[in-house]
This record gives sequence, structure tokens and C-alpha cells, in this order.
Amino acid sequence: MTSRRKAIIVGAGPGGLAAGMLLAGRGYEVTVYEKQSYVGGRTSRVELGEYRFDRGATFLMMPELLEELFTSVNRSLHDYVDLIELDPLYRLKFGDVSFEATSNRELMKERIEQYFPGNGEGYERFMKEEKVKFDRISPLLKRPIARLTDYIRSDVLKALPKLNAMDTVYGRLSKYYTDERLKYAFTFQAKYLGMSPWECPGTFSILSYLEHEYGLFHPIGGVNQICTAMAEVIREYGGKVETSCGVKKVLHRNGKAIGVQLENGERMDADHVVINADFATAMTHLFEPGELKKYTPERIARKKYSCSTVMLYLGIDRKVDMPHHTVLFSDDYKKNVNEITKLGVLSDDPSIYVHNPGINDSTLAPQGKTALFVLMPVPNLTGETDWSEASGRVRERMLERLEQESELSGISSRIEIEEMVTPQDWQDRFHVYQGATFNLAHSLDQMMHLRPHNRFEELGNCWLVGGGTHPGSGLPTIWESARISVKQLMEQDQRAGYRIDSTVRTSEEVTLWR
Repeated sequence: MTSRRKAIIVGAGPGGLAAGMLLAGRGYEVTVYEKQSYVGGRTSRVELGEYRFDRGATFLMMPELLEELFTSVNRSLHDYVDLIELDPLYRLKFGDVSFEATSNRELMKERIEQYFPGNGEGYERFMKEEKVKFDRISPLLKRPIARLTDYIRSDVLKALPKLNAMDTVYGRLSKYYTDERLKYAFTFQAKYLGMSPWECPGTFSILSYLEHEYGLFHPIGGVNQICTAMAEVIREYGGKVETSCGVKKVLHRNGKAIGVQLENGERMDADHVVINADFATAMTHLFEPGELKKYTPERIARKKYSCSTVMLYLGIDRKVDMPHHTVLFSDDYKKNVNEITKLGVLSDDPSIYVHNPGINDSTLAPQGKTALFVLMPVPNLTGETDWSEASGRVRERMLERLEQESELSGISSRIEIEEMVTPQDWQDRFHVYQGATFNLAHSLDQMMHLRPHNRFEELGNCWLVGGGTHPGSGLPTIWESARISVKQLMEQDQRAGYRIDSTVRTSEEVTLWR
């Protein structure tokens, strides 16, 4: 059969755009429907006057994955995005100790010995042992794990002794370091999953390893430019990216998805539907009550979700001389994390992340000014906070903490323009279930085959991409979810006798099919 296959993508986040780009490059007729007026979802751009910000994701690692995605559709990432490598990786502030991490191993060991004497050897062991673990785990992040029988494959059996799944991230780092601050320097990355390092499975100690092994990067214009580039490639291959065009529900017949109904009432037919919307929001809004058996509203409500975040996007009328990334740790970090993830209350002494990309990128603010993005992890909406009452108080607390830094002294009086996003905003404005910014938690009962599957269990010809499916949240794994789902989709069509367009390189030449 040679008829051109149609695929509809629900949501123009990084996973949906990656899937759309891969499908369009293989000859599929692709249409991406996005409820918002812009692409990128939580990885989009915020524009306030002359200031430009990343809405969410600011840490970009392993650009090789992106390069592979673009290469697989005969495009070069570097024709669309200008990447620079960051050094230092970030500044970490513990009270009066300010520590700048680097991916230069020799220099990093020297700095560890300078600030945390006796821990340099632990750093060397960490990098050596975590490399072995990552090499074992990596294949599991590149293929579906939907059945128990998937665990008896050789790559799983090889990885199991190194997974450290019964340990925690904090527990793993305690085997390398004696200084609590240094442990925090290598465990705060659990926040990328919206989890506590005291609860996050030890498997994810690879997150800090990846930063130190492969470095961190910044695309000029912001991480959002990657999403813009993917949308451009989709259009180059004849696909459509329709913004301000939300999907009301997924249509299905005889157990298979057949298209979508748009919010304007139009019905759009498709051979495949790929869902990139926030997972829990999609399950509770894109299907009529009773249509789903496994993902009912009651079961969705019982799942575990990540923490949330408060964001401040600040247009400052002066330059700020700080590193690209800075993390200001609470004096009692464990208490702070416990309040966020277990007690569901706001901390009196919060940890705060400051993003100052203008130190490397002059395109984000007028000359002599700064686009400053400030993030504070907070409980999601299952906590007790009334954000209509608390938002002003939290804003003041965040600014007070910033003012304690010498480079940010007096910053409150220099704000020209600003926007604040609370957990309530994440849910109401951006359709993130319970305001859980990092999607489903990565607890052991929500990982691997226990996570929603790439091939949607409830409907045929329906696929999931994004942080709510395997392998999980975070940009690299979101892009891997797109590759996994698209590979399964295409293989299904090929088995059914459909000829996939050879617009791009053969499967032997690209890593899409590895």
C-alpha cells in the first residue's frame, strides 16, 4: 500500500514537535494542534516587552541526541540553532561558600579539594562508576518497556546490577562524599524530576554524572529555540503546526483512534493520534467519562506527581554579573525539600534557582539590561497553599533572598517589567495537572513498564510522548520518548503493508532505528 499516512499530534511541546518532525521527515502527513498561541509548551518563550525568557527548561545537556534527531530527517541542528557550551556549569551557594562546578575533571577535583577537603577521590570514583551505570542503563531509555517479558532481555539483565533502584540518589552520593554540601551539589538534580533526593530512586544519580561528563549548553535565544527549529522542519516537510487551535477530544472507533475533535467543533481524521499534552490533563479532558478503563479520573488522582514551581520573569534595567546558572541552597536543605515533597507547605527558608543567560547571550534584553528568570520549587496543588493569598508573599520572599547576593543587591528597585507563574497558574493557564511542573513522579511504581506506555494501552493507533510516558521527564528523555513512539508507529504501519517514504536516510544510516 502506498497511500500517505496521516498523523495528528496533540500538543506542540518538545516531545510532540520531535515526533512530528520525525514523522514528517518520513513522508507522513503531519498536523500538530496546539492550544496556546505559541509552540514549545513548558519549553516555550516568554516575551515581556523587549525582554525574552525561557518559560521552563533552561538546562540543556547531551546535544548529541538533538543532532541525531535532526540528522535522521536530513537536517543539521546547527543550521537552526547556535549552541554554546557553558563553563562553569553552575554556581552553587551554601551559606557563605560559593562553589562553581565545571566539567573539566582535573579542575573540578581541585575545587572539591579546596572547598571540601578529602573528597576529591570520591569524585573520581563517582565519575568512573556512574559511567558504567549510564552505559548499562542507556539502552533501556531507547526502547519501549511495556511488558514484564521486556525485563528478561539481555540489556535489562546486564543493567539490573547497576540500577541502584532500591537505593536513593542521596544514598548513592553518600557513598562518594562525606561533606553534606557536596552531596547536595550532586543530588539537587533530582529536582529535574520534581522529587526529593532522599526519595528519588538511586538510578537517577546519573543526572549529575551526565552534566559533569557531557557539559551543559545554551542555544542563543534560549532553549525554546529548539522547539522553534523543530516546528520549522515540520513545515519544511509539508506538515502543519496549528497554534491557538486546541483539541477537545480524541475520536475512536472499535478500540482505535481515528482522529480528533477540535475545540472549534471540527472533526479531523487521522490514521494515528500522538498525544503530547500533559498526561493527566489529557486523560481527564480528552476523553469522555467512562471511555477509559485504566486511566479513570479516580485512578489519575491517586497517582504520584512531582513538585511544582513558582517562576519570576524579571526585566532588570541594569546588567547582572552572575554565572549563567546559580542555585542558592536553603540553610537546611533537607527540611526545605521535605516541606515541598512530603508536608506540602511553603518553606520559610527556600532554595532558589537563578537563570542569568544574558551573561552569555546578548539577544535576550536591551543593551545594558538583564532578563532574569528566578525559580523556587514549591508543593504542587495537593498541598495546603492558597495561591490567591500567598503569591504576593512568596514574591517578596524570593526577592528578599535575591537581595542577599552582592550581584543582586537593590534588584527590587530595578525591575522594569515582570511576570509571575504559580502552581495555580501552571494548572489554570498551562493545563498542567495539579500544577506538577515535572509531570508524573519517578517513583519505582511509576517507572519502566509501570509508567504509561508509549503505545497507549487504551486505544490502538494512539501513542504517548513527553514526560508522562517512558522513559520520563527531562528534555533528553522526552526526545527519546518521541523516538520510541515513532519507531513503534512506523513499524506497525510497515507490518500492515504501508510503504514508508524514504525521504530521509535509510535505517542503517541513522540512529533513529538503533
